Amino acid sequence: MQTLILDKPGELRLTESPKPDRCPPGCAIVRVRRVGICGTDWHAFHGRQPFFTYPRILGHELGVEIVEIDDEKSDLMPGDRCAVEPYLNCGRCSACVRGMTNCCSNLSVLGVHIDGGMRERIVVPATKLHRSEKLTFDQLALVETLAIGCHAVNRAQIQAGEDVLVIGAGPIGLSILPFAQLAGARITVADISPRRLEFCRKQMGVDSVIAPETNLDPAPTVIFDATGNAQSMSRCFDSIAQGGRIVFVGLFQGDMTFNDPNFHRREITLLASRNAVAGDFKRIIQLIEAGRIDTTPWITHRATCDRVVESIREWLAAESGLLKAIVEF
Repeated sequence: MQTLILDKPGELRLTESPKPDRCPPGCAIVRVRRVGICGTDWHAFHGRQPFFTYPRILGHELGVEIVEIDDEKSDLMPGDRCAVEPYLNCGRCSACVRGMTNCCSNLSVLGVHIDGGMRERIVVPATKLHRSEKLTFDQLALVETLAIGCHAVNRAQIQAGEDVLVIGAGPIGLSILPFAQLAGARITVADISPRRLEFCRKQMGVDSVIAPETNLDPAPTVIFDATGNAQSMSRCFDSIAQGGRIVFVGLFQGDMTFNDPNFHRREITLLASRNAVAGDFKRIIQLIEAGRIDTTPWITHRATCDRVVESIREWLAAESGLLKAIVEF
């Protein structure tokens, strides 16, 4: 079967690999139809992804079709179209027992810690498949991207009418917007890219867009930082309203400090948001099926698997306008 392997930073190749020869109990063999490329994949391509070893088959944003399934507890069947929840948890640790499967102490993420879905077939646990009878494979491949934002907004517990600031208008920042809008927030997006801000204004329908470090009046009661930039994350403590909530969605690989008297005086709540849980996937599929989330603007580039290696350099060019690339298998 055709398989894309990232041998080392900057070196992606298309090769043939064996198909799965058996379906383990509790699992399904799925035919991969669409793979979304996200920031994690780009970081790996550039050699900047933590917790990562080479060679690796990338791909965790997957729209798939079930080929074979061996799970008596599941009502899934061959031919079903599904989104894949790529966070493989142990089910036994304290986090898993409490339903926080995204914080599993033994978590493995497809395409990051173990080989992912940039291949024609892959074996996944049946419990990690989320079926839809209506969504296209393109839409199913975007469910995982949206799940990051869905989970972050759930963490923030936004109330209708709140002023929300989203810092960073890359795919993760964008994934926050539809769920903050559904919660009834007034949304401002900050980014250094005029092109991304224009996209947020025209395509995502946000209330306002600003350059970073712009002072807001009134101050936002919720800030989502999706930059992974230490300076940006630190500024949140000075930008948030009294009694506000800060949600770090982007990850910074290092230590951070903040002024404790300022933190206490304002009674700020600081939250981390990591990945997503099964309920997020189910909710997103229902919202897309109901027409309450439009995925149409997201996909800006696509290629069949045999054209990806030659297309990837064009996608990375500054003038390409890349937001989300999709690989077709």
